[in-house]
Amino acid sequence: MDAQAYKVADGGVDDDGRPKRTGTVWTASAHIVTAIVGSGVLSLAWGIAQLGWITGVSTLLIFSSISLYSSGLLADCYRAPLSGKRNYTYRAAVKTYLGGRKHKICGLVQYVLLVGMVVGYTITAAISMLAIQKSNCFQKRGHGAQCKFSNNPFMIGIGIVEIFLSQIPNIHKLSWLSIIAAIMSVSYAGIGMGLAFTKAVSGHGETTSLTGEEIGPNLTAADKVWGMFSAIGNIAFACAYLQILIEIQDTLKSSPPENKVMKKANIIATLTATTLYMLCGCFGYAALGNGAPGNLLAGFYKPFWLVDMANSFIVVHLLGAYQVMAQPVFYVIESWASTRWPKSKFVTKEYPVTIGKNNLKFSVNLFRLTWRTIFVVMATLLSMALPFFNEVLGLLGALAYWPLTVYFPLEMYIAQKNIKRGTSWWFGLQLLNLVCFLAALGAACSSIHGLYKALHTYKPLKVTQ
Repeated sequence: MDAQAYKVADGGVDDDGRPKRTGTVWTASAHIVTAIVGSGVLSLAWGIAQLGWITGVSTLLIFSSISLYSSGLLADCYRAPLSGKRNYTYRAAVKTYLGGRKHKICGLVQYVLLVGMVVGYTITAAISMLAIQKSNCFQKRGHGAQCKFSNNPFMIGIGIVEIFLSQIPNIHKLSWLSIIAAIMSVSYAGIGMGLAFTKAVSGHGETTSLTGEEIGPNLTAADKVWGMFSAIGNIAFACAYLQILIEIQDTLKSSPPENKVMKKANIIATLTATTLYMLCGCFGYAALGNGAPGNLLAGFYKPFWLVDMANSFIVVHLLGAYQVMAQPVFYVIESWASTRWPKSKFVTKEYPVTIGKNNLKFSVNLFRLTWRTIFVVMATLLSMALPFFNEVLGLLGALAYWPLTVYFPLEMYIAQKNIKRGTSWWFGLQLLNLVCFLAALGAACSSIHGLYKALHTYKPLKVTQ
């Protein structure tokens, strides 16, 4: 929704008449960590198991470096080159620098990916809640017990919570939730890392190798290749967050310059994420070996309370990450609606509400309440209907990684710096473009293969684990 529709309680507006921004390098870092350090950090041990020590660690460092480099280029595209006008969204930045129809392609890819991530987060959070219930069941009945439960009640519960959280007006007001979510992500990653480290140094670690899981009776050459492509895609996607970088940058105060602050936030968040990734991935692989599961925590049963705590941290983190990913989608629809019906009170009017003795103040907008509730309900229903959606999300991530993380930032940089075609610098950038495109293509093919296998066991709305 147009920011002018919101009442500015804390006083002051920016130079473009929008509500005054209050974001800092630390709030931006928290937003990024919330977005980048998803539960995917727990799959990195599996990724390294597919690739082996040398290729796995190298792949992680390479894609972290690519994301850091691309994020710096994109941060410089926040303002228009001559007028200095702010680009409030990734799509607007692409339109400013590249023009044509590319901004429409960017918007389509970005928003489809963000919606997909919201659905994937709902499923993953429900799986973590289910893991807690199963852990308690095994603790009471023993590991041989038949402890199978449905995901659906947990997904419904998550949907109800997200309906309330989705009424946070915009990403500017989301800092407190991102900070909590970022703390949760570091916490559950730390627990997983600690459990893996303890097992590895105790001498009970499983077999590892330089080349990862070996071809044999239980693994064909074709499955090995598919696994390697999938692992590369998972690692690349785990390092990507440029799909929301401009929207996060738009929360920063205008002074110091947003691009300089954003670059510092990029460095802080990327170093934090890469350190966690390296520790979780390497310790997890050292502890669980070539048979490392897709979720690091699934390799540990004791202590029950600590594993349950880690899973509860995942749930809290994903509740916040859901909102970080959903807010750009909310913004684009509400901006369109306020432009389409500028005189409609249903769309633009804010109704102030005060609650309690402490005079807690917030505003309610009927369009925001209605549309965001419908969005959350639809995302929840999709999560329940397509329990294998994480395979779909893997495909979306593979397809979106190259254009959003590499292609558009590089093309905007070339346009911004007027780099001539055929120069050595231009060839270097195109080589990076090509390598990332091929990696994304391989990951996409692997995701299609996994999706094809998942469809054979698909039973809508009937999922027990």
